[in-house]
Amino acid sequence: MARRWTVVATVAVIAGASLGAPLLGWAQDRFGRASEEVPPNPAYDGRFTFVRIRYDQGSDGDFGYRRDIKWAHDYPRGERHFTKILGEITDIRSRTAESTILTLDDPELTRYPVAYLCEPGFWRPSETEVLGLRNYLLKGGFIIFDDFAGNHWVNFQAQMRRVFPDLQPMRMTTDDKVFDAFYHITTLNYNHPYYGMPSEFWGIYENNDRSGRLLAMINYNNDISEYWEFSDEQFFPVNMSNDAYKLGINYMVYALTR
Repeated sequence: MARRWTVVATVAVIAGASLGAPLLGWAQDRFGRASEEVPPNPAYDGRFTFVRIRYDQGSDGDFGYRRDIKWAHDYPRGERHFTKILGEITDIRSRTAESTILTLDDPELTRYPVAYLCEPGFWRPSETEVLGLRNYLLKGGFIIFDDFAGNHWVNFQAQMRRVFPDLQPMRMTTDDKVFDAFYHITTLNYNHPYYGMPSEFWGIYENNDRSGRLLAMINYNNDISEYWEFSDEQFFPVNMSNDAYKLGINYMVYALTR
């Protein structure tokens, strides 16, 4: 596909210009502080819409002088940039100026095939949210976990055991189908954008069968949305932003076509 090779040019365009309209509504600054309120979710219209999962983190991230809202890291610029790239590179008709924020127990979630959850080291779902995620994935949904590292794996694994006690995360390799869903990704040698530790890619498969359906993609010791967010500022080298976009595009194409 000729379009597979246009990601560099598209990132360069984003780096040199805005997305054509101001980013409205609520956003965080670089330190995670809320600056405006969350805008209403757009009405469902059948277009691909980036869905971000909101969760209660309790008192975690409360530093007194500011509130670090973990579920909102890289919002809204991360998904705005990503959906722009997704629409340019693929034939997916994506909403680029708005995204949707839902909890895992919201019935509206079943309208959307892919969900994104960041900082799962701080994720402590209620029983209804656990049930909501289980039902969502068993009915065909797909979730991406991103932006966590180190000992945050312990909480993530504990919460996923509540969701699927019998399913085990499996270490992914380039032989897994998700890495050939659009781009042919030949290496998983990535590093965390700030901590430098080697990234790991894990997946949760239905019935623990890696030849079957992938339910969840886990970016551990990584933060691909960080690259998306700052791809217009040249904060990271272009090749690193490109790699993050390629991963995200493969996840979406896999989820929509598997």
